[in-house]
Amino acid sequence: MYYDFFGFREPPFSISPDPRYLYLSERHKEALAHLMYGVQGQGGFIVITGEVGTGKTTVSRCFIENVPDHVDIALVLNPRLSARELLSAICDELEIAHAPAASIKELVSLINDDLLEAYAAGRHKVLMIDEAQNLSAAVLEQLRLLTNLETAEKKLLQIVLLGQPELQDMLALPQLRQLNQRVTARYHLEGLERREIDAYVRYRLAVAGLRGEIFSESALRALYRHSQGIPRLINLICDRALLGAYAQGEHHITPGLIRKAALEVNGRGATGSRGKSTRWLLVGSVAASAVLAVLLSLQWAGVGVDGSDGQLAGQEPVTVVGNENFMGTVERVEPVDSNENGPAAPASPAEPVVADFSFDNRLPTLGRAFEHLFGVWGREYETSQAPIACDFAETQGLRCLETRMSRQGLLFLNRPAILHLRDDAGQAGYLVLRSLSGKNAVIVGVDGKQQVAFDSIEPFWHGQFTVLWELPPYEALPGNGRGENPVDEQVWLSARLMELAGQLAEDRAEEDQVVRMDSGEQVRWYQSRKGLTVDGIAGAMTLIQMNNDLQTPVPRLDQPERLNDQAGAG
Repeated sequence: MYYDFFGFREPPFSISPDPRYLYLSERHKEALAHLMYGVQGQGGFIVITGEVGTGKTTVSRCFIENVPDHVDIALVLNPRLSARELLSAICDELEIAHAPAASIKELVSLINDDLLEAYAAGRHKVLMIDEAQNLSAAVLEQLRLLTNLETAEKKLLQIVLLGQPELQDMLALPQLRQLNQRVTARYHLEGLERREIDAYVRYRLAVAGLRGEIFSESALRALYRHSQGIPRLINLICDRALLGAYAQGEHHITPGLIRKAALEVNGRGATGSRGKSTRWLLVGSVAASAVLAVLLSLQWAGVGVDGSDGQLAGQEPVTVVGNENFMGTVERVEPVDSNENGPAAPASPAEPVVADFSFDNRLPTLGRAFEHLFGVWGREYETSQAPIACDFAETQGLRCLETRMSRQGLLFLNRPAILHLRDDAGQAGYLVLRSLSGKNAVIVGVDGKQQVAFDSIEPFWHGQFTVLWELPPYEALPGNGRGENPVDEQVWLSARLMELAGQLAEDRAEEDQVVRMDSGEQVRWYQSRKGLTVDGIAGAMTLIQMNNDLQTPVPRLDQPERLNDQAGAG
């Protein structure tokens, strides 16, 4: 109804579990990683729980579409079955011929024969059961017995249980303690955090074909209050709010629209004609002709934008010395004056004049500079306690990258940096570049933090700098808060590159092609897209750019200084 009005190709907030619309929050990424890691052939049970509407089924659909080629999935959606009925349903999913009146013993024997054949052929069978909290204790015990089917080397069947929190209580029952001991991976999926709501809404709008901003910041705050971060509630409220905006001829979603939508979603807005709530479905039908008239006159520039980064010009070759060679190009983006709701806005006033950098303000030692840089990342570092700063970084889930680039290279990496300085007399020094906006930079020198003209730094800076970047979890060290749970490198990379394919692929066909690639091919595809060296290795430059595109919450040069002060490693 409202799709053409806003410029959507399809409904952005459908509650159907379409994997294309799966926004991989940190929690969803971990849930998917647990599933992908758990099917590496270890056998036993994987348990994923979560409240109603948190996205368990959607995560499972994404998992099914991206399992390794040697994995076969049997999916049971209706678990309100007896033990014999469940075994029969498993045979149906595994395409095992069986008599309608076959006994439990006969069905188990048939399943065992099929698993042995699959094992001999190099296949791995996975049974997924959705809404597993509806299984009885007797049926769960029968499932446990199925995991007894094994060779001398491995279990033949992996079972994934997806369910609401009650499933955890069931598995804690004394009579199910043997099953509970066979759980090799478990994860409880919770709602989105407040900081993730904006990215979630943007992502779904972009997949549906819209790149403009239609939800105000206050509307997003109201959305979190009324949904508590539960994705299904977010979808229902947003869908109803868009319908309300359409009925009123509004192109932007306000907190008032969110509140009214939440009332209707929660069943408190369906009052009669004497009630105070607006019945948008009725209003929409009455106002249809008026809205059509508005549609004919509107020219909403934000609709139909293809998501490209703008016209690229002035490619500048650079070479990086560090963890990964970068022999591609840094793409300079020319500014484009635009106003998504109408004609181009007038040119903004000239930037205020700021002070020039004085070489006397340099930090005398690299250790002093690292103390400030770690502070930007929310870490306390003292040279006396850890003389080698980059070794200390590893213990914090970070790593150093020292390289030589131009100013455009700094912007390309988009990380606060230590600039290595030298004057005409050969004196060395350092300063910390905390943010860079236009011609102005916020730096930290011996005199503390100040804003200076970046041009005044360049006579003393010859391109050498050091940044910190966030280690992926498969490289994080145990004990640094990031390495307690082992994460498979290919699983982690594939999950994130699938998300990036949704952002960067030119069309659905390319996105589907990337999803079917192995992780090495996905890395090559991404490197080609970003102008990086195409070697299939996820080194420093590749991982930094992935975090940039995924909006990972880490300190960035283009953040206002107050945000840099608050940013952590994410």
